[in-house]
Amino acid sequence: MNDNPADTLRTLIVDDEPLAIERMQVLCAEIPQLTVIGTASDGESALRLAEKLSPDLLLLDMTMPGMDGLQVAEAARTQDPQPAVIFVTAHENFAVEAFDLEAIDYVLKPVASDRLERAIERAFARRNGNENTGEEQSPWLAEFWVPHRSELLRIEAGQVFRIDAERDYVRLHVGETSYLLLQTIAGLEEKLDPEKFIRIHRSTILRRDFIRGLRHEGLGVWCAELEDGEELRIGRTYLKQVKAMAGR
Repeated sequence: MNDNPADTLRTLIVDDEPLAIERMQVLCAEIPQLTVIGTASDGESALRLAEKLSPDLLLLDMTMPGMDGLQVAEAARTQDPQPAVIFVTAHENFAVEAFDLEAIDYVLKPVASDRLERAIERAFARRNGNENTGEEQSPWLAEFWVPHRSELLRIEAGQVFRIDAERDYVRLHVGETSYLLLQTIAGLEEKLDPEKFIRIHRSTILRRDFIRGLRHEGLGVWCAELEDGEELRIGRTYLKQVKAMAGR
């Protein structure tokens, strides 16, 4: 057992399935940095226990009867001290909402031990980072979590150079690869740093430094020339702000 509180996360497991709680307890027992201080089978009980026990970490199921995981995480933000949250769920479609609540991680069931360990490492990194710096966290989205095979893949916002709308999804372009994320382009635009990203069309957002130049094709039509040589037409609705970026 680790006797140094700074190296241990006092953890509350929340899941409405007894077998899921049991499995999580077994996984947590294999991680020396975790101390399980309680379990809860619904959201209301989880908040009562969190108020009394002041856990460092909630391992929180997403879908539960009554108060769901998102509601629990939202309510837990008002507690002092505020516990960190790692969502543990069989559903991948709530990742955007989860990270709007500053969740540490989003782990898909069935949970693999190495995947949980990586999530715990992130929890320690977040805690140590907050303790070592007095900087305020940016209000803008810093990372994406996208479905990839049997887990969610973390992508830093700065790695994404282009975002295209595909109905209720967006496609994130990273290097030679792209990923689909369940999110509207309008909703995503509101979360991106306008100093780093700009919308040039109703279907396209670009990272500003990926735009090499602007070209006028006549009759009020403008295109953005990209670093990879592609040219994209700028929508009339967005032309003024794109030209303002270039000081025009």
